[in-house]
Amino acid sequence: MLTRVNRVAISLVAAVLILQACIFETTHTDISNIPIPAWVVHEFDLPVEARCFRYDRMLFEDGRFVDHWQKGASVPDMSRFETQLWFYYRARRYIDLGFEAIHFGQVMLMDDNDSGHVHWRDMLERVRAYAKRHARRNFLLCDAHTSGVAVDGELLFDFHSFPLRTKDVIEKPQEVILVQGHLDSIYGKSLGGKTPSGWTCEHLPYLVELDNYGVKKPVSGGIPYYSWGWNEITWFASQPEDYRNHWLRYAWDWLRENDPNGWLKMPTQRCLAGHLERRKWYHANTQSPAAPDGFNQEKTIRQIWTEK
Repeated sequence: MLTRVNRVAISLVAAVLILQACIFETTHTDISNIPIPAWVVHEFDLPVEARCFRYDRMLFEDGRFVDHWQKGASVPDMSRFETQLWFYYRARRYIDLGFEAIHFGQVMLMDDNDSGHVHWRDMLERVRAYAKRHARRNFLLCDAHTSGVAVDGELLFDFHSFPLRTKDVIEKPQEVILVQGHLDSIYGKSLGGKTPSGWTCEHLPYLVELDNYGVKKPVSGGIPYYSWGWNEITWFASQPEDYRNHWLRYAWDWLRENDPNGWLKMPTQRCLAGHLERRKWYHANTQSPAAPDGFNQEKTIRQIWTEK
């Protein structure tokens, strides 16, 4: 758990590679086996004591979201002091490993007891202060699964991230489209304000992705938040190769035409639900003897990035 990066995204910005790690909206009983380092204790001015992180001290005290993901895996409450220690610990570990961006998951799911986002702000300020001194380029990009969180016009994150929220075309089985205003989609709604780095905007730039989560009822259309009964990436992986390539171009062009603040996060590697044809992962790379499980979107992604 200490060394595994749950998801790594590589962003290409002005020929500069930025590695992103993630701290998601989950905590597990296993963390009770991880000792709290002295540097966490010192950061929060705590009395020195030899102990491990406490899973039970991160949970919502009223029982909300306990065992939300599975038995012993719950949503942490950011208003709990133990949760703040845990997030700071993980963020600093990632920074020390050379990561320059961190995705913080479903921030609002962890924020129910954090009136005014006080504890989120404090934790992020501590993380950014450490990055300013110790990150590879003395800077850290922070984002979360949200259309925006701000206090007095000051944004908590450097950019936003959200699922694509596709809409099934019922009269065309397996086809999906993007529609502004569909469900809780982010299009046209990314909150603006003053960013942590000091510049202002009407709408903060954001990424949208083919998200991975559960499966509802495969091949059934019209189920909210599902693409023909699948999560978005499993639906995508189940399509013919030509349609996958077409759909990536469609989504890229749709964003440019309907909300240029948004950018398509290419699905280079994501886990699948339901083990599609016994595959547990989607890989965009071109199939070869060295990489036989590729889905062959590598060339299309390269073309989109170079031609658009």
